Amino acid sequence: MSQLKPFGVFLRGVLMGAADIIPGVSGGTIAFITGIYDTLLGSIRRFDLELLARLWRRDIRGAWQHVNGSFLLALLLGIGTSIFSLARLISWVLDNHPVPLWAFFFGLILASAAVLLRQIEGWTAPRLLCLLAGAAAAGLIAFSPTASMEFGLAGVFLSGFLAICAMILPGISGSFILVLLGMYGTVLAAVKSLDLLFLLVFILGAGTGLLCFSRLLHWLLHRFHQATMSLLTGFLFGSLVIVWPWKQVLDWVQGSHGQLKPAQQVPVSPAEYAALTGQDPVVWLCIALMLLGFAVVWLLDYHWGRN
Repeated sequence: MSQLKPFGVFLRGVLMGAADIIPGVSGGTIAFITGIYDTLLGSIRRFDLELLARLWRRDIRGAWQHVNGSFLLALLLGIGTSIFSLARLISWVLDNHPVPLWAFFFGLILASAAVLLRQIEGWTAPRLLCLLAGAAAAGLIAFSPTASMEFGLAGVFLSGFLAICAMILPGISGSFILVLLGMYGTVLAAVKSLDLLFLLVFILGAGTGLLCFSRLLHWLLHRFHQATMSLLTGFLFGSLVIVWPWKQVLDWVQGSHGQLKPAQQVPVSPAEYAALTGQDPVVWLCIALMLLGFAVVWLLDYHWGRN
């Protein structure tokens, strides 16, 4: 933790915030490839009874150090800065030039998976099975039809719980999980109308999920590091079907302003995409952006991932 400089953590937060804006891309992926994933999980899991005891004794300095507060503050500032400064730009690009943007993220995630694959030592049958299981799980999530979580406040709590768990998993987007649960539009409507009871239950579910799931992942990474790395790398490989640039939309969901957004999509070839949509698949531009995304990850790994 001491090797991480505040400005470097801030820049990682900026990248995580930019990724979280894109539906289908996880900020956990950025945390993973920039070498702070384990530190992030360790900091989150320190929100425990010992923290409450320190606060009860008014040991603010001790509580701050216990949760690695400087790290979390720099990271959250970076995420917030990115979301507030880049949200409109990335949303505009996603609405007007989605295919090139997805191509860039495809290259980014493919390179991320390759970097992590290189870190797995001593391939065994169980580790290979973990890799395949992770890829299959991500692919299954990507192709799943939308469901309905109409279980009252219990459904709201569970939605928050599952969405935050997905958000800290590399390769899986929390907003994408909300789409699959049929809660994306409901959550957006609650935010717009300031439905305080709904939002409180949702945040409670998200907080519970974050504290529980971060502990599980942290334990798995320390007890079964190589197998867990194989599983998470499989998640990244499986998520490539989500960020494939050329897709056919099978189902739609209502966005925050009443507009329709894709909910379920399947990858198609550039030629089939052109036939379905009548739009230019801009293949060469997409290939260039894939290579750019690939290069960005390798540069990040060179500067930050080696440690």
